[in-house]
Amino acid sequence: MPCIPGGRSAALSILLAASLAGGPAHAAGVEIAGVSVPAALSPDGRGLVLNGAGVRTKFVVKVYVAALYAAEKSGDAAALIDSDQPRRIRLQLLRDVDGKSLDGALQDGLRDNTPAQELAALKAPAERLSGLMAEIGAVREGDVVDLDFDARGVSVAANGTPRGRIDSPAFASALLRVWLGDKPAQASLKKALLGN
Repeated sequence: MPCIPGGRSAALSILLAASLAGGPAHAAGVEIAGVSVPAALSPDGRGLVLNGAGVRTKFVVKVYVAALYAAEKSGDAAALIDSDQPRRIRLQLLRDVDGKSLDGALQDGLRDNTPAQELAALKAPAERLSGLMAEIGAVREGDVVDLDFDARGVSVAANGTPRGRIDSPAFASALLRVWLGDKPAQASLKKALLGN
């Protein structure tokens, strides 16, 4: 029965190839700029999948790895911004940044992507965000800031510790536009977050 050893070998090769091509590779996530980015998260029992991730640079300096998680993957920025499903932007710092600088960058992104009249209406939530960033203070290399978006607004956490919430769906959409809007913080990062 000479065909049995060859058949068994072929079957083992197929099984091995199938197991290597399956779920474990996806579950492992990706590595970007030395940061391990999980393929999925389960905040508060909600399953979120990695939509995309990339590096935010400023004047060629790598500042943070940003990862966008959503209930389901989408390459449509407007759909992700306007969704009432849970989404998360995770920022993992690649260098030390003081809270004022981080807040300043977020506020600049809000101004760049929000019409003046809408921005004026969002003054109180924007000030609340500034207050939360001041409470967080300086973030160090390796620290993680999570922004969790839902139908009611956005929650802020630092290194897994909840810092506060801003209940304003309009502000949540405006904040997501910092990365996904028409004038994003960085065009290449927007593309990466959309999985392109």
